Formats: sequence, structure tokens, C-alpha cells
Amino acid sequence: MRPNPHILVVEDDHEISALIIRFLRANDLRVSAAHSANEMDRILENGRVDLVILDIMLPGEDGFSICRRLRKSSNLPIVMLTAKGDDIDRIMGLEIGADDYLPKPFNPRELLARIRAVLRRSSEGIPRDSKILTFHGWCLDPNTRQLRNPEGARVALTGGEFDLLLAFCLHPRRILSRDQLIDLARGRDAAPFERSVDVCVSRLRQKLERQSTDPALIQTIRSGGYMFVADVKSAC
Repeated sequence: MRPNPHILVVEDDHEISALIIRFLRANDLRVSAAHSANEMDRILENGRVDLVILDIMLPGEDGFSICRRLRKSSNLPIVMLTAKGDDIDRIMGLEIGADDYLPKPFNPRELLARIRAVLRRSSEGIPRDSKILTFHGWCLDPNTRQLRNPEGARVALTGGEFDLLLAFCLHPRRILSRDQLIDLARGRDAAPFERSVDVCVSRLRQKLERQSTDPALIQTIRSGGYMFVADVKSAC
């Protein structure tokens, strides 16, 4: 994790935004604030941001739409905030690519802990080989944390998606239970809601299979878990 990471708080409630900013700055984080999607875009265009704290209920473009848009072209870590604690909002946040999710009201210390965990995962990930891993023409680079399809185009992955795919590639043709996948991909940083590993597998399938001639790269094993059936090779 980089020293003094830059956090962008996208929150239209000025009191909540100010509280978050004060607390994070008191804990040695650099923080910028935006109160709308347009303000967020301007900040992202003008400098590096290491993580976005994204409220769902925003004027104009809402947080779900923003998250989808960011995920089309970026692996930027996203922690979503919402006044709703319903499972459907949590699941939707995960499905569209958020790395973590925190309902309001929240303890600022919990937010800080989740930020640090997401940043740690995005910068370090799980133990890895330094070589590029290839399967069915795809290339997964553990060092740059990038995935490229057989045509060489970059495919955006969330931090959780990348860690899960890397776990599969390091353990191909093995039946892995959900708990094993969580341990391999997230380890001690796994939060309770991240046990929705099925959501992450579903997103990976959508990204891999719609561009693949072999749509069964990740197989569901009844009463067992999942198995990555591709032959994985290391490239220098």
C-alpha cells in the first residue's frame, strides 16, 4: 500500500463528507471531496486517486451508475456507502463491481479499517508468481494486476475479481470450496459479506465467457464449490 494514499469522498451530504474527511486526514490519508458525478470526474482527470468512497444517493447520476461506469475502464477500488442496509442493495453493489460496502450510519473506524483492507488487497493481493499466467489465449499479469483477452485488449476487473481469478489460475483443475476460495483470494481480510463468492464468480463468468469460444472455464461442482478447468501456463 502506498504511503499517504489519496482517497476521494463522493458524498452530497456536506456534514457526512466533512466528518469523513476530518477523520481520514487525522489518520494520515490524503482526501479530496466531490458532491456529484461531475465533480468526481474532474478530480479523477486531474490527478491520481487510490480509492473512491462512493455514496449511492447522489444528485443526478447515482452511485450505482457511477460504479458501473468506472468499472468499464478502471480497477480503481470502490467502497460504497448507503443509507439503506437491505441485502438487495448490498448484492447490487457487489454485482456491479464495488470492492466493499458499508451502510449508514457507520463507525468511522470501521470505514478506515475497510479502506485499509481494500487498499492492501489491491496493492498486494495474494502470494503470487511473478510470471504472467496464460490460459486459452488470455493473459493474467500478477504484477500489473491486469487481464487481457485473446485479442490483447484489457478487460477491467475489480480487486475481488482479480484476486479470485488469480486464485483459480494458481490452483487449476482442483475443486475449491467457497471457503477455500475466500481464504486463497482474501485471507484474513475477508469481510462477512464477501462470502457471497458466487456473485464474484458470476461476474467473472460474464467477462470471460462472452469473449471465449469455450464458455465453461469455471465449472460449478455440486456440493463442492468450483473448478477452473483451463490449462494454465506461466510465460516469462
